[in-house]
Amino acid sequence: MMGVGVVKQDVKAMILTGFASLVAGACSMAIGEFVSFYSQLDIEVAQVKRDKKRVGSGGENKEEKEEGRASLVKAAAASAIAFTMGAMVPLLGASFIKNYKVRVGVVVGVVSMALVVFAWLGVVLGKAPPARSITRVLIGGSLAMAITFGLTKLVGSRGL
Repeated sequence: MMGVGVVKQDVKAMILTGFASLVAGACSMAIGEFVSFYSQLDIEVAQVKRDKKRVGSGGENKEEKEEGRASLVKAAAASAIAFTMGAMVPLLGASFIKNYKVRVGVVVGVVSMALVVFAWLGVVLGKAPPARSITRVLIGGSLAMAITFGLTKLVGSRGL
């Protein structure tokens, strides 16, 4: 949304881009989690087979594979849901504002607040040091917005 928002001031274009990014990002996160999880499971199953072969007991641990598949679906769904929730923040923030400059400012503001809230939630759940963790997430998210905004403005203004 920041990238399109810098080049195209039309609210419909920004919302459409935000929605397309939400869907694409959620799918990408879920599929990435699926591929990553399944690759790790394949490595672990192969290691178990090698260990059993070395020790002399045969057979495949079917219970481990079933547990892996159930966890795989949960992990992929959790990634898609988490991404969707995060992507809805700027969409909702921008949806009701016609003025371009105010809309971009609101997107930056609501995303920054969401970054702090999500970071705080991670701190609470993970029992991590709050100041450092929250600052790291806020700086990382702000850098991502700034880089997207700046590079898109550069490319858009040069007509590349």
